[in-house]
Amino acid sequence: MTSRTLVISGFIVALAGAPVLAQDPAPAPQPALCPCPPPPPPPPVWTGSFGAGLAITQGNKDTSNFNLSFDLKRDPKTKTVFKAEGLYILATEDGNENADRGIVAARIERLITERAYLFAQLGYVRDRFKDIDYLIAPTAGIGYKVVATDRTTFDVDTSVGMMFEKNTGLDLETDGAVAAGEKFSHKLSPSATITQGSAALWKMDDFGDALYTFGVGIAASISTKTQMKAEFLDTYKARPPFETVQKNDIAVLLSFVYKFE
Repeated sequence: MTSRTLVISGFIVALAGAPVLAQDPAPAPQPALCPCPPPPPPPPVWTGSFGAGLAITQGNKDTSNFNLSFDLKRDPKTKTVFKAEGLYILATEDGNENADRGIVAARIERLITERAYLFAQLGYVRDRFKDIDYLIAPTAGIGYKVVATDRTTFDVDTSVGMMFEKNTGLDLETDGAVAAGEKFSHKLSPSATITQGSAALWKMDDFGDALYTFGVGIAASISTKTQMKAEFLDTYKARPPFETVQKNDIAVLLSFVYKFE
């Protein structure tokens, strides 16, 4: 190859590479205008609340009313939910006790459709002034979410099982049991909620012997974790163990509630 040929070849190669060399360098990546927000935390598995109230009056009548309450819920966002709640009331008038009552209930629910669920529950009642040493009722049944929105919920359920009732001075009674209940909740505003619930427990061999409970309440938030709550509760025993025992008991409760999650 002659020197002339080498010069021409080098010139051609230089012309071919010139556009590449003339290209601007790739721009450097620009930083994002703002960092992406972190994903929201997962919803808590355990939620619930504790409440306590105390009312004292003096004058023509010296009265005091003390109550403790709790509710607990475990919801891992699967089809199974655990719930528990309880209430204790102690009241006196002129130094004499006139109410001493405790109620505890626990249940496990299992969704079978979007709104229907199966459940098993255990209820416990103690009421010294109704001469109920204890009443234990394990039952199982089916429930349905009639309304299930962020603002309003309304559930109904029915179940069958057993009832173990021990009254003061009497032997333990064991009977089959039928239970039914309903619960309603509605958010009046972001800081106020109204609740209502009722339940019935009948003896299978005598539906005239039943225990009915009814309650309605309203709660107003003080902060994100605290609220004040007012409740009206009515307990009715259709057939008390003794004629001297009144069938109906009414309680009005005011309490301070702390919520946790």
